Amino acid sequence: MCGIAGWVDFGRDLTRERPTLQAMTDTLANRGVDDQGLWVRGDVALGHTRTAVIDPAGGAQPLTVEEDGRPVAVIVYNGEVYNFKQLRTELQARGQRFRTRSDTEVVLRSYLEWGPDCAKRLEGIFAFAVWDLRREELVLVRDRLGVKPLFYTRLPEGILFGSEPKALLANPLVRPVVAVEGLQELFATAKKPGQSVFRDMRALLPGHTLTVGRGGVVDRTYWTLEARPHTDDLDGTITKVRSLLEDIVLRELEADVPLCTALSGGVDSSAITAIAAKWRRELDGERVRTFVTTFDDYARNFQPDDVRFSPDEPYAAEVARHLGSDHVKIMLNTQDLMDPQTRLAVLLAQDMPTTLGDMDTSNYLTSRQIKTHSTVALAGEVADEIFGGYNWMYNPDLLDADVFPWVANETRQQGSPTGQGRRLFDQGLMRKLDMNHYYADHYRQALAEAPHQDGEDAKERRMRSVGYVTLTRWLPMLLDRDDRLSMAHGLELRVPYADHRLVEYMYNTPWSFKTFDGREKSILRAAVRDLVPPSVLERTKSPWPVTQDPAYTKMLHDELSALVADPSSPALPFLDTDAVRHTLDHPSSIAHEWVSRMHIEMALQFNTWLRHYNVELAI
Repeated sequence: MCGIAGWVDFGRDLTRERPTLQAMTDTLANRGVDDQGLWVRGDVALGHTRTAVIDPAGGAQPLTVEEDGRPVAVIVYNGEVYNFKQLRTELQARGQRFRTRSDTEVVLRSYLEWGPDCAKRLEGIFAFAVWDLRREELVLVRDRLGVKPLFYTRLPEGILFGSEPKALLANPLVRPVVAVEGLQELFATAKKPGQSVFRDMRALLPGHTLTVGRGGVVDRTYWTLEARPHTDDLDGTITKVRSLLEDIVLRELEADVPLCTALSGGVDSSAITAIAAKWRRELDGERVRTFVTTFDDYARNFQPDDVRFSPDEPYAAEVARHLGSDHVKIMLNTQDLMDPQTRLAVLLAQDMPTTLGDMDTSNYLTSRQIKTHSTVALAGEVADEIFGGYNWMYNPDLLDADVFPWVANETRQQGSPTGQGRRLFDQGLMRKLDMNHYYADHYRQALAEAPHQDGEDAKERRMRSVGYVTLTRWLPMLLDRDDRLSMAHGLELRVPYADHRLVEYMYNTPWSFKTFDGREKSILRAAVRDLVPPSVLERTKSPWPVTQDPAYTKMLHDELSALVADPSSPALPFLDTDAVRHTLDHPSSIAHEWVSRMHIEMALQFNTWLRHYNVELAI
């Protein structure tokens, strides 16, 4: 996994701008901890930071291909293409000659063979840029689900791009301006495709290519979800899912560096781990390495909340024993989560504040610890989205709320009746953002996009719509978070459930099949029933853990008190002082009311973000 950055300006000689390109590239140093490279020629400048996974010795970037001793194309690439060996064989048969073993060269030569349409042949997670010297065009490509990030800013005669917003902000042509639309995106838990928090940036849409030439910019779709008839019966569907998972995990075990799995003890990660363990035994006789995260005394003193019904660690340990994995328990304590430098690093990794607080911090620390052992980790993300794992998918009131069901769920929780993370902000600001109208309008747009099959009954149609908006408006938030917090340490996080073949298959699988036994994720449970312990199969979904130590909540209150006492706090004009005072005067007596403390987390992070990014609010 890597970081990419670049600049094309047909009206400027960029050979004089090498220091600026270097600054852009340096912001992505954590994404690429093994190497760094620049390529500058005329009106084009490309930068790359590399975490080596495939062909560590031969895959340096930017990578150039020559014909007759002259360069014809150069690439900067972030990601993994899991079918690169098959493509390499096909390309060799078509006359392409390779000088490395890397998947990067396979991607570049695929472009030379098929142009931007090569994206349709690539299977994996990727974001890359190719400068075609023959056509004087830049081609940007992003994977089908948007697992790997790619941001850009249009220029009068070109474009700037980078893996993260910070790379663009390192260029003086881009200012950290945030308008109303950006603040709506910041506070929303339903993300608009392509929308960035910063006014002058866009995210390349998943499944899209962007071609930039002297004649202008062309945005093309190469993949989107489609509604197709589901021809398998229930048993055939279960068999198909198992077959796909076996093949997907096998391909994603490809690496020239140490690899592991992130094991939570839920059915999603346990299934991936069990299949990975099976393949490792068969192929090389080795044990799979597994990691689980917990907190001091968390399992012993665990108290259920509205979505967490059991601690992860005991279940993960049971799966590890069952599979005989090389199991590592990552133990975090409250001081780890409260460390101000760590919390700042989490904010800087994401280039924006979030409400998730210690969930993000523990995720960040987990990736840091895993990286000391492994460079690649397989995770269970995306299973809930495709198999139907969220509780709000089963509540008729939430499904009929005429808004994203998870948003309806937020406002019905005692800790966030006004929306997640917004309670402490000025009501005038909230009226200007008008999140209710924003969500309603956005929801209608999303529903209008959802592809459907002919002849669907009302329930199947509704649940297919829910599946579509979940994949396109909810999932991007999780994928972005996972990418930033893992790549902050140069850890490559692979997500087998995001394989587009499985996503397409499950999108077209009837909801009645997905819930055939009256439970969530029925098909996944049935597909891996022989691989994981019964206790895990029967376990109710429990999200990433949060600390339940009262000391953490007290720390948040202390920091909020300090914020409002400091007249130089940049967030102060945007907070509701009465709401802040009420929060400070009535601290929660229940340490694990994590939904309530999200409001404090957001206010604190918003303050830090304004200060560190010198944000210009154009509202």
